[in-house]
Amino acid sequence: MKSRYLIFLMPLIVVLTYWMWSGEEKISYNRQIRPIINNKCISCHGGVKQSGGFSLLFEEEAKMNTESGKPAIIPGDAGASEMVKRLTHHDPEMRMPLGKAPLSTEEIDLIKEWINQGANWEKHWAYIAPKKEIEVPEVSMDVPAQNEIDHFIFKKLEEIELRPNEEAPKELLLRRLSLDITGLPPTLEAYEEFISDTSPMAYEKTVDKLLASPRFGEKWAAFWMDLARYSDSKGYEKDLHREIWKYRDWLINAFNQDMPFDQFTIAQLAGDLLPKPTESDLLATAFHRNTMANDEGGTNDEEFRVAAVMERVGTTYEVWQSTTMACVQCHSHPYDPIRHVEFYQSQAFFNNTQDKDLYNEQPKVFTYQAEDKQKVKELLSWVNDKLKPSEKLPKISDEFLHQQKEDLLYNLGYRKVEAEEFQDKSRFIELVAHDQESIWQVQDSSWIMFENVDLDQVTAISLGYASIYGAQLEIRLDSMLGEIIGKGNFGITDKNFPGNKPKDWETLKVPIKPVSGKRDVFYYFKKDKTFAQDLIRLDWVFYHEKSPSIDKYPQSIQAKLVELSNAKPVQTPILKDLPKSNSRKTYVFERGDWRSKGEEVKAGIPEIMGTLSSQEPNRLDFAKWLVSGENTLTSRVFVNRIWEQLFGYGIVESMEDFGSQSIPASHPELLDWLAVNFQDEMKWSMKTLIKKILMSQSYRQSSTTDEQKMKKDPYNKYLSRGSRTRLPAETIRDQALAISGLLNEKQLGPSVMPYQPENIISFNGKFWFPSEGEEKYRRAVYTYWKRTHPYPSFVTFDSPSREICTSRRIRTNTPLQSLVLLNDPVYIEAAEAWAQRILKESAGDIKRGIEKNLQLVTAKKPESEKVEVLHKLYLESLAYYEGEGKDLDENAQLAAMRIVSNAMLNLDEFVTRR
Repeated sequence: MKSRYLIFLMPLIVVLTYWMWSGEEKISYNRQIRPIINNKCISCHGGVKQSGGFSLLFEEEAKMNTESGKPAIIPGDAGASEMVKRLTHHDPEMRMPLGKAPLSTEEIDLIKEWINQGANWEKHWAYIAPKKEIEVPEVSMDVPAQNEIDHFIFKKLEEIELRPNEEAPKELLLRRLSLDITGLPPTLEAYEEFISDTSPMAYEKTVDKLLASPRFGEKWAAFWMDLARYSDSKGYEKDLHREIWKYRDWLINAFNQDMPFDQFTIAQLAGDLLPKPTESDLLATAFHRNTMANDEGGTNDEEFRVAAVMERVGTTYEVWQSTTMACVQCHSHPYDPIRHVEFYQSQAFFNNTQDKDLYNEQPKVFTYQAEDKQKVKELLSWVNDKLKPSEKLPKISDEFLHQQKEDLLYNLGYRKVEAEEFQDKSRFIELVAHDQESIWQVQDSSWIMFENVDLDQVTAISLGYASIYGAQLEIRLDSMLGEIIGKGNFGITDKNFPGNKPKDWETLKVPIKPVSGKRDVFYYFKKDKTFAQDLIRLDWVFYHEKSPSIDKYPQSIQAKLVELSNAKPVQTPILKDLPKSNSRKTYVFERGDWRSKGEEVKAGIPEIMGTLSSQEPNRLDFAKWLVSGENTLTSRVFVNRIWEQLFGYGIVESMEDFGSQSIPASHPELLDWLAVNFQDEMKWSMKTLIKKILMSQSYRQSSTTDEQKMKKDPYNKYLSRGSRTRLPAETIRDQALAISGLLNEKQLGPSVMPYQPENIISFNGKFWFPSEGEEKYRRAVYTYWKRTHPYPSFVTFDSPSREICTSRRIRTNTPLQSLVLLNDPVYIEAAEAWAQRILKESAGDIKRGIEKNLQLVTAKKPESEKVEVLHKLYLESLAYYEGEGKDLDENAQLAAMRIVSNAMLNLDEFVTRR
């Protein structure tokens, strides 16, 4: 019986043995063929252009018939494949690539062999899910590994015949940890405590303490704000103020509370669609209200609404997938297998939000600053207690306090609406730039519209206005040409508006016809005797009811209601979907032109990235997919971003692009191992991930180097030593303030405006009003961010303008940076404050005072040579200010020490993380 089986098996064994022994190496499409195609072929035969009807972007397209009627690739037969014939053609007019250098013999042989082996395509690694069980490599070198990360790092170093460095001195480690985790330098007391702690747990205790610091969120929010393109202004030419700092507060709190990254993702992309969204959930969606808005009069609101939606698609894919999706809005992706139509399928997730490039930034969530919130709640509770049971609010809570206030006022018939909170408008209607709290540029035939206004009991409508010319008003129903229910005339209130701000506001009360139900109300403005560009300013609208409940209460209660109405909330733009009945259809835009609509599409994701389980997925389904087990990229991308923050380079250096044109990963297995563990073991905990990296021996290495390491690992991508990088702009400023003692540690709240030169803040109308007192010394993360006029010292130290999503800052080293440290007022003030402290603490021993304070910059006890040089600088400066320069400064000692402290702020150790 056994012999019979052997007879059947022998031919199969012979064939397998011959195939395995033949020595024919399997050609890898990803490793060997794709680089040739991307570099030499894809620009003419890819997503943008398909010359001759031939595209190499998708396998099915590459093997289809071309315009000649023949396929360019015939799997298994390179000799008959038109692609090979054209690559080897003797005629330059026929040979490919056309007009460029021919492929090398080795490249052509590889392509031939690949076709003969069947022309098998492979998915790019980024679109293949990482293995759940990744073996941690064994390491033979005699260097202690603290955790699994070290095994991957040391294994790679073994392969390139390098050894990791020894551990950095404790002082440098503490400074590195403190700057990386909190963005602030250690104090002298912290150095002493860390050095004196010789317990085995000293390092980990310090890591835990720093991760628990409220300063953690302020440091780590900054890199996410680059991704979120956070700004306090709207962008484009006008670049007016946007009140969105509550999103920054949400972000800082999310990092401090270690919000799991899956929740962090869902809240920002679809917090409004959660079953019972909280104020916090709604504030999180401001992530995508950081898109630019064009407030220029005469622009097409729909054009810029669409532009914002398209930008949201590109940003979402860049932030969570490191995919250059913006390349796909005009055509299929040039290099990656993503089709033109798939961009618009993704756009359908974002196309139904209510925002539409209006001045007033609707929809918004209304909240209060902490100090105001308590006052409003107390006032609301007091009024509520005085009302009849039928008119009371059932319960007053901290959540959505503003809405409770509005409900109470509305129910009592106190119906005052800010004029700028319209739902639609004609062209040219604008908001007054300095505060955006009233309407201007009201011209002949301009209009504003309020949706679903309950007119059942309304007998008249009042409007608060100011005018230089006078104007006429028509109140119409349902359209700008609808039924007129009331007319009125605006009188002249003043001859001019100094500083574009009316001094006197008057009230126009217009009786209206009886109207039942909720209707759209149009306020239609017409010129009176004078035709002008700015007929009136409109501040508010008040709807007078026939018998409002408020009239039944005494003046004391009515006065409190007016006070309650005047309590100003913080207005944060958010995402909110349109009702299903008003939902928009999404179309492919031919060549990316919003005016050229192609086929209608439904919401979906690129095929290469998988599928969604829901038949009619919405934005929430999309957000959940991003952080689901089916997504191959999100955890990899976020791990890579954290790695870059701690080591200066990502495992994949091209942070914004994991596609086929990305820079290859330095440690692909480590990236996958971390990604799987971040998702499955760490449960998306950002602090746990950061701690894992910080606890590795790879992180703790000294940053010293030698010739061999500079030759084999010049940019330290393989971590043959500790990373040494230029600090980001925010950390440099915060460090100067912290060392000098000026730093204001107040947390959260509105943005502040440190000093800027007059010629900058007065350009195109003054917009920058320097903060007073300690407010100007708050951390850099709270600095007001204006897109057209970014804070100059931040720009010099490589911060972006945040007009678009920025995945990585490109570090530079320029003379301007030294000039900023020497001359920028904040560094001059820091040097002055530091000098005062050194003089006070030194008690006459200037040299000792310099030595002690220099450690705040160098971390280690400073070399005697540096102390000598700085002491000599002090003595020379003192002699100057006591002699030739005695008229320049009343206090020669302080002036001399200021020169020294300013010099210390210019040391390489000050601006470098070592």
